[in-house]
Amino acid sequence: MCVPHRGVDVEREKEEMPNELVFSPGDYVVYPTHGVGRVICTEAREIAGHSLQLFVISFERDRMTLRVPVDKAESAGLRKLSTRKVMDSALTTLRGRARVKRTMWSRRAQEYEAKINSGNPVSIAEVVRDLHPNVGQPDQSFSERQIYEAAFDRLVSELAALERIDKEKASKKLSNFLTAA
Repeated sequence: MCVPHRGVDVEREKEEMPNELVFSPGDYVVYPTHGVGRVICTEAREIAGHSLQLFVISFERDRMTLRVPVDKAESAGLRKLSTRKVMDSALTTLRGRARVKRTMWSRRAQEYEAKINSGNPVSIAEVVRDLHPNVGQPDQSFSERQIYEAAFDRLVSELAALERIDKEKASKKLSNFLTAA
């Protein structure tokens, strides 16, 4: 059962526990392997004889709800949305020149997946930049398109949440950055 953030004043709690991540219901957060979600609430659960406080996070795109133990949130990589400065750095990365290594695709695919799952917007922007299909370039393989679309969608989701715009507008904005490069 969800409760409004343990019934404690969030500002006072932030002062008391500076090392712990504190999210309020309605906050957008990024979970590295799933992207942008929204904190619904915190809840107490009895699991294997231990009482745990859990963040309940909804990922609308995947129609998924994730419960992350409050004390494990930081080690799991749960974080607030990027700052405007970090997102600007990611958008600048999109304008850069693609840096495609001449290694086997399977190796590059693993590196791209690791960058996407890191949750770092700049790393995700590198994947989008490197895999963005250019005019005159041979068609991408199915797996290249899949990785590109996953990275693009992840970046669009965070940009949309950060700028409080819908995903369609964020997608157009990213596409404009890519075509201007």
